Amino acid sequence: MDFELDDALASLQRTAQRFSDEQIAPVAAAFDASGEFPRDVLKAAWELGLSHVFLPEALGGLGLSAVGACVVVEELSRGCSGITTSILSNDLGLTPILVGGTPDQQREWLAPCATDFKILAFALSEPGAGSDVAGLQLHAEKAGNDYVLNGTKAWITNGGEADLYTVFATLDRHARHKGICAFVLPRDTPGLSPGKKEDKMGQRASDTRVLHFDGVRVPAAQRLGAEGEGFKIAMTTLDRTRPLIGALATGIARRALEESLAYAADRKAFGQAIGEFQAVQFMLADMAKDIEASRLLTFQSAWLLDQGRRASKQSSMAKCFSTDAAMKATTDAVQIFGGNGYTKEYPVEKLMRDAKLMQIYEGTNQIQRVVIARELLRG
Repeated sequence: MDFELDDALASLQRTAQRFSDEQIAPVAAAFDASGEFPRDVLKAAWELGLSHVFLPEALGGLGLSAVGACVVVEELSRGCSGITTSILSNDLGLTPILVGGTPDQQREWLAPCATDFKILAFALSEPGAGSDVAGLQLHAEKAGNDYVLNGTKAWITNGGEADLYTVFATLDRHARHKGICAFVLPRDTPGLSPGKKEDKMGQRASDTRVLHFDGVRVPAAQRLGAEGEGFKIAMTTLDRTRPLIGALATGIARRALEESLAYAADRKAFGQAIGEFQAVQFMLADMAKDIEASRLLTFQSAWLLDQGRRASKQSSMAKCFSTDAAMKATTDAVQIFGGNGYTKEYPVEKLMRDAKLMQIYEGTNQIQRVVIARELLRG
């Protein structure tokens, strides 16, 4: 096993670290307070090759490996996980086209992403179908060679800002996963309209919306894969992108540890730095060991994907462990900061709010445990 990054990836890591320190972290609090979408930051990340990283070289992209993408995401999320969520959602949105699209579809929809800054969104969740993906209700009715979509999506990252959506709908609600189809829809598709922007507890810089579909007509040429293959495309996409959530959570926890170490060395109590007290040291030690474990689990799952191997169990383990670890690390960081940690003058309360969402989106951690258990029982 070789844990060293090659020269190219190490250079990209340094680029991501500088970008995070210089262009994300300084504006994170302002975007958190306003809830404004950080479009200029996302465009700057794209210009540096830090966004749309899964776009293949044949289509003009970097064609980054899963491990490489995790390296980039961890560095970016140290600056702000909300902004990073908006960046990595572009890869979540384009992956279904890589998974289920024909070469012609990939050239049509993805090649322009290499030459022009575009924002993508992955539209799977619904008001009544988050963890239960097979129960989605957005209906696709056949109309000649077209499909007509009616219904609602919810919790869609980049929902109000995207230029391109990958959308999942069902031909037959009673057929559950067997009836689901995947489609590509440009923003200006008639009948497609973003709804209310969610006023979230954390990750407020990311745009999260309801999407309304009112008689949206979609040509068959914009369907990905065959009818009924939408569920498989969605699950394959999530398996490929779930390690990125592990990396994002690892970055949050790293920032919590960095802030806590600096504060523990500076803050004095009873005549000495609070970092001298064993109670504080134990919290710092737990943060550090969990960060290392999170990164190793994440890199293992990403490496398996890069080898073309199945990684459902490992991806779920990485997502579940690292996001739980991030929640604990940020909670302990607030505790180390004491009363200061509960104020917006210091960054740890934002880290704690941001970390909570990590245990919920892209499959709750309860669902991850279901996946892990099924994999174990399957042998």
